[in-house]
Amino acid sequence: MLPRVAIVGRPNVGKSTLFNRIIGQRLSITDDQPGVTRDRIYAKAEWLGVGFNLIDTGGIEIKDAPFLEEIKQQAQIAMDEADVIICVVDCRNGVTDNDEYVAKLLYKTDKPIVLAVNKVDDKKFVDMLYEFYALGLGEPIAVSSNHGIGVGDLLDAVIKVLPKKEEPKHDGHLRFSLIGRPNVGKSSLTNVILGQERVIVSDIAGTTRDSIDTEFTRDGKKYVVIDTAGIRKRGKIYENAEKYSVIRSLDAIDRSDIVLLVLNAEEGIIEQDKNVYQYVEEASKATIIVVNKWDTIDKNEKTMQEWVDKIRREFKFLSFAPIVFVSAKDNKRIHTIFPVIDKCFEAYNRRVSTSVLNDVLADAVAMNPTSEFNHGKAKFLYAAQVAVMPPTFTLFVNDPNFVHFSYHRYLENQFRKAFDFDGTPIKLLLRKRD
Repeated sequence: MLPRVAIVGRPNVGKSTLFNRIIGQRLSITDDQPGVTRDRIYAKAEWLGVGFNLIDTGGIEIKDAPFLEEIKQQAQIAMDEADVIICVVDCRNGVTDNDEYVAKLLYKTDKPIVLAVNKVDDKKFVDMLYEFYALGLGEPIAVSSNHGIGVGDLLDAVIKVLPKKEEPKHDGHLRFSLIGRPNVGKSSLTNVILGQERVIVSDIAGTTRDSIDTEFTRDGKKYVVIDTAGIRKRGKIYENAEKYSVIRSLDAIDRSDIVLLVLNAEEGIIEQDKNVYQYVEEASKATIIVVNKWDTIDKNEKTMQEWVDKIRREFKFLSFAPIVFVSAKDNKRIHTIFPVIDKCFEAYNRRVSTSVLNDVLADAVAMNPTSEFNHGKAKFLYAAQVAVMPPTFTLFVNDPNFVHFSYHRYLENQFRKAFDFDGTPIKLLLRKRD
């Protein structure tokens, strides 16, 4: 499981801008108006090869304001979840009462704190740094999240105090998790798979509050099934009982070999399914899409294909994922899941010999030669597989900038076709070689 880093502070100090800067994309909304960020926002980040989950939070302040209690609760949850906390302050305002209030909350966490003094984008503000020693949160680090100044120093300090990642223990079990929004039938599906009432099943959305790992053996093969709390839409995670459901679901994805993304045939594909899909896509895990409650809809000979077509339209980046249709309630078609799980696991761990890989690359280029892009033409020299889980390949090319994204996708499709990577993402890394 990846360690977690939370960004906290009073309103309008630039937390969301710093969050976006670290993850390298504009995910969290930024605005000069305080209070724009109300809920926790999660994303994966990496610095110097060290990965971690980054959490953005709303601004904490003393006064009473709309949604302030919910914002405080969300920030408190983030601090509870975090391994390291970045406290952001604004050099231009100096130490405020709200900064001191946040600092008092942080004293109670007993977590490593890294103090980021933001908006230091001019030398005249550097001397103001020393004022923030008064917060008692350690050495202030000058940053400008708008311009990227000092962010590298900040991340150096963060990864220095992150807990060391433990190497996963391989015990011969194939681990798969059931992921989805609440009330799609994950717990019912788990019970049918296990053949016993191991987890609570209820019609009330959100019954499963934690991740439940259960070992079992089927046809001589060892498995672990992980049933998780439903991932709710952002903005709906206020209740104490649900406060850890998203992060535990993300952890379940991280420690799985295969993710079963569960949809509800009765309700169809809705926006919350797409939120869950984004988490699954980012994880680069072998994936199966399971359409549950197949018994609840009227069907004809075209219904299944219509569902397949719709899923492919809505979940474009999971085009590699097989789709199975089941009814946990009636215990129908459950037998179709395990052959697909086993096949996906094999593909997820598949290694390809270098000679065969290069034959496929040469054939692909001969069949569809590269065209000029960015004032040059890509020339592929050779390829090598560098990892599994997922299968990862380095392609050596005269200049990666000459490779159009559509050609990159073409080569990925050719590799998929040649080596049967159904059910697993694959990665093609371009490296320059003269």
